Amino acid sequence: MAEANTKSQMTAVRLDKWLWAARFCKTRALARELVQSGKVHYNGQRCKPSKVVELGAVIRVPQGYDVREVVVEDLSDKRRSAALAQQLYTETAQSIARRQANAEARKAGALLNPKPDHKPDKKQRRDIIRLKHQ
Repeated sequence: MAEANTKSQMTAVRLDKWLWAARFCKTRALARELVQSGKVHYNGQRCKPSKVVELGAVIRVPQGYDVREVVVEDLSDKRRSAALAQQLYTETAQSIARRQANAEARKAGALLNPKPDHKPDKKQRRDIIRLKHQ
């Protein structure tokens, strides 16, 4: 295990490749686009896909409706199983709390804004159109 850590420290891994190996993105091309668009922050700053990832760096990555803030624990340039990919990083406590609060807020919002049981039929659609054009 100690040999694996020293070996991973010696290799330079690009940010887009690390995001792909840690399974934040399905493809390297998507990881590269995510970084180039400025949605990924490395130690609080925007960066390029070719940025070399270092141990202990804090990376903010958007995932769905949430933003995950992770600390780099290990380096890898190969995509492996999900269990091994999760060992490459640890999520910060603030990030976990923020994601849980956002999930609860989304659930509460769904209860306040219920959806209809079925689609409107032809007469109801005509009434809706008529109401919109008034």
